[in-house]
Amino acid sequence: MAEQTPTLNADMLEHPFAEFVRTIGRGKRARRDFTREEAAASFRLILAGHATEAQIGAWLMLLRVKEETPDELAGFVDACRGWFSEQQLTLPKADIDWPSYAGKKKHHPWYILSALLLAQNGHRIFMHGGAAHTPQRLYADDVLSQLGVPLAASLDDAHAQLDSSNFTYVGLNVLCPKLDELLMMRFQLGLRSPVNTLTRCMNPTAAPTSLQSVFHPSYIALQQGAAQLLKEPQLAIFKGEGGEVEIRPDAETKIFGLNNSTPFEAVWPARMARQTPPGTAKTSELISVWRGEQENEYGEAAVIDTAAVVLFATGKMASQEQAREMALKYWQARDKTRL
Repeated sequence: MAEQTPTLNADMLEHPFAEFVRTIGRGKRARRDFTREEAAASFRLILAGHATEAQIGAWLMLLRVKEETPDELAGFVDACRGWFSEQQLTLPKADIDWPSYAGKKKHHPWYILSALLLAQNGHRIFMHGGAAHTPQRLYADDVLSQLGVPLAASLDDAHAQLDSSNFTYVGLNVLCPKLDELLMMRFQLGLRSPVNTLTRCMNPTAAPTSLQSVFHPSYIALQQGAAQLLKEPQLAIFKGEGGEVEIRPDAETKIFGLNNSTPFEAVWPARMARQTPPGTAKTSELISVWRGEQENEYGEAAVIDTAAVVLFATGKMASQEQAREMALKYWQARDKTRL
């Protein structure tokens, strides 16, 4: 009697996400990078809830060990933007995309004042960030709440806030809950993952000017390369204080980016000798300096120079000097009753 072939049931079929884990998880000689299309396809499955937690954890950590490529990062962004479209999200129009995911630890969060200063002068800023994922850091949502600046509880709120004040902060839990979950997996995995980089690069509103910060300079080429593939028009990337989009006025800063989609490099000069950070980030310092109740040379320079770099990044300023002169004028004419 001939041997019967066993019946294949659904439980025995390979999971559709397994091929993506296998592609980057084989041995050193057999594994390879994803193409941009494969990266997008894998991340679309994750966003749609079609990958298990075990698969997602393996995928994230294999990518971290292998290190992402610009094509992969661009593919992940493609998937996110596709998800926004599929969900029929009506995202507001903004001039500047400002991701804020690092939090501050040693220096006060002066970048928040830079963003509010620019907004007060007509620049529509879409700031987005995630929940606190690293202990002992002060994140943008907490800072803004303490300053009395309302957070967007929905995209309708974001539209209204941008129209009324040129500024909105949208949490990742509002923008894309699944991305927020992935970001918070740091607590389970013990390490940052490619999602930390992705959130800085996704520019959900397709703002003409994108800002990105890095902890480690090695990420600059990766993010700049992905932005080129994504055809971002204006971009500024630099090693910001604490990983946020914030210039250190006591150190020379190398600015990398795109101007009309063409790569550029620039050097932003230091304004003062190296300063000792206060050691604990506080919001109260921002309020007193904004109101003019106390002087803080480092803080004021950080606010002005960060705003100047943003103005320079828009491509509408003839020079760095002109951008800083404009930022200084903004600061001197600020509405001190705003906070």
